[in-house]
Amino acid sequence: MSETAAATWLTQEAYDRLKAELAHLENVGRKQIADRIAAARDEGDLKENGGYHAAREEQAKQEARIRELQAKLRNVQIGTPPDDGVVEPGMVVTADVAGDEMVFLLGSREIAGSADIDVFSPTSPLGAAILGHKVGDGVSYEAPNGRQIPVEIREARPFVG
Repeated sequence: MSETAAATWLTQEAYDRLKAELAHLENVGRKQIADRIAAARDEGDLKENGGYHAAREEQAKQEARIRELQAKLRNVQIGTPPDDGVVEPGMVVTADVAGDEMVFLLGSREIAGSADIDVFSPTSPLGAAILGHKVGDGVSYEAPNGRQIPVEIREARPFVG
């Protein structure tokens, strides 16, 4: 599922946490990295300067995280998805997966925050198979070994964090 296909549901707490992280990275984080790069550059020869290269690598990772957060927050709905029994990102799903009951959040680790719950991406094989289905529906997905794994959706309720 692409980011433009549907909004990402975030609790207010998750939204506030991600906005704070983004603000920190864009301001304090960027300044800290720039200072580290400048200090390492002052040490001399950049070819042999491990501190400089490490700081540049950290800068690249930080900029990637900033882009990731900006993308997540661009198409976001704050609150919870409708409690209509339809599986979508932001829902806690109880499902019988090949005879084992599983309870997990369909979404991302950012939505879950510090909650102790398994998280499956909507683009994972299991997530993609159940996305858009309703309580009582039976579906299957293909495991990496090619085996079809049956899934019955027993419950789908909004995650409240």
